[in-house]
Amino acid sequence: MPRFMIERNFAEQLEVTSDSAATVKQINDEEGVEWLFSFLSADKKKTYCLYEAPNAEAIRAAARRANLPADVIIEVSDLRPEMFSY
Repeated sequence: MPRFMIERNFAEQLEVTSDSAATVKQINDEEGVEWLFSFLSADKKKTYCLYEAPNAEAIRAAARRANLPADVIIEVSDLRPEMFSY
């Protein structure tokens, strides 16, 4: 399944609870997308999330339903140092 990096910008500091994460997971499951992991900025106002999804529109639909921003969505592929011989 394709992978996407999503940049999300928040007006206030993000505080994620177990309940809010469970709600996002339920919505994602219904939209056919999977949240793999996220990075949170030091000021807690921006996240970079890695998702698997059939397409960017499925991510947008889940974000709308969860009332989350999805400011930038970019399809990405893996590139790791161990993939190269030194």
